[in-house]
Amino acid sequence: MNGLKAFLAFWYDFVVGDDWVAAVGVVTGLAVTTTLVHLGVNAWWLLPVLVAAVFALSLRRAITA
Repeated sequence: MNGLKAFLAFWYDFVVGDDWVAAVGVVTGLAVTTTLVHLGVNAWWLLPVLVAAVFALSLRRAITA
């Protein structure tokens, strides 16, 4: 495995890990929060709420699996 492939595999495993749904939820939350802030909305509170919701969804999926 060459160096670039190993580097990309590390970052994929670090960001996505075991639950790709949680990774997509957090990245989506970051994108939505960033967009709202650029539009002038005071959206500092949105990311913690979204992360808590994604965590609850991930935990529920893990318990029922």
